[in-house]
Amino acid sequence: MEEKQNNVHNEHKEPFSIKLKNYFKNLLDFSNYNYKTIIYIVLFVVLVVISLSLLYYIYFVDKTILYKFVVEWFVNPVFLLGFIGILLFIVIMAVQGLIVPIPSEIVLLATGMIWGILLGGFMGVIGSMAAGMLCYYISKRGGRPLAEKFVGEKAINLADDFIHKYGIWAILIARFLPFIAFDPISYASGLVDMDIKKYSLGTFIGSFPRAFFYSWLGWSLGIRPPINFVDLPISQINAQSEFFNNVLLIILVVLIIMFISYYIIAKYYEKKKLEDKS
Repeated sequence: MEEKQNNVHNEHKEPFSIKLKNYFKNLLDFSNYNYKTIIYIVLFVVLVVISLSLLYYIYFVDKTILYKFVVEWFVNPVFLLGFIGILLFIVIMAVQGLIVPIPSEIVLLATGMIWGILLGGFMGVIGSMAAGMLCYYISKRGGRPLAEKFVGEKAINLADDFIHKYGIWAILIARFLPFIAFDPISYASGLVDMDIKKYSLGTFIGSFPRAFFYSWLGWSLGIRPPINFVDLPISQINAQSEFFNNVLLIILVVLIIMFISYYIIAKYYEKKKLEDKS
């Protein structure tokens, strides 16, 4: 035990350049993982690269692409397909959890445009459950090794302690707040191997206020499908595109703030534990 504490103390005394070098060395070392875990890690990395590329395109190349994509590939098809469109919506909600620039909140906006506040809200709850379960499953299968590489094992252990202490209440609070990104919470729950029953119940109950909030927000835009961009003035397309982009930006900013705050808190508790043991 004493030797382990000395090693941890020595790690804190290392220069930043050495820490950075060891960090990237560990990042590229896959020798301790089996091929299935490596495949999941590669999949996560590919999705991150694709997501960052899409974010760049949305904000610096074509600011209307997100809004047009949601309308042309989601709102109009789901509306025109009727009952089959409902099945398509559930599939899209599940898959969107894998692509960062199309978070569930953006898709939930579209439910209000398609079905109105009431039915859109209920559909949003069903879609949220589909997305939440898929993200949880993928993260549980292979996400933890990747997360430990990027943020460190101690930071993940802090999440373990928090989830196991507060359980379903942690999920409920996170789901209730509309601008806290839905999908990262799903991934985090899988990372710490939260009990599936508690996770499912917390996600189901917490999805109601979020789904109805975004359904109302989408309905309040006042545009009903099918939407033909040829019939819309450029100013209106730009205004709606800016609205969608701003919602995405708020979600991303909150997510970054949460990540930085979590990292700082993790470092604080790590330091506090060392002081208590010494």
